[in-house]
Amino acid sequence: MKVVLVSAVALIDVDGRVLLAQRPPGKSMAGRWEFPGGKVEKGETVREALCRELYEEIGIKVEAAVPFKLLDYRYVDRRVLLDVWRVTRFTGEPAARESQPLEWRAVTDLNPAEFPAANRPMIRELP
Repeated sequence: MKVVLVSAVALIDVDGRVLLAQRPPGKSMAGRWEFPGGKVEKGETVREALCRELYEEIGIKVEAAVPFKLLDYRYVDRRVLLDVWRVTRFTGEPAARESQPLEWRAVTDLNPAEFPAANRPMIRELP
């Protein structure tokens, strides 16, 4: 079974809302909401991948981040290790750089059915 290591962020603003990105058409699980991030490339640490992905996807530069939660989910065709971090300090203003919809949403308004299955357990862990 293929194993995919993915870095993701729980980016929470001063109002307690979390930033979400919508998976674009043409990708697996298109239309579902997810926490920004992406695959860890060969030779990268999870933190390096997180910093790279957040800059590429939403244009922010991470200055401080801490591990938050490690999720292990098995789909039929692959196993996803989702390494979620909390970014506590960054520069830049989050904006869609890959034409994906972004949305700040209150944690209480998150509907697990709108997320890939691997992301759902994290929703319960958010403040």
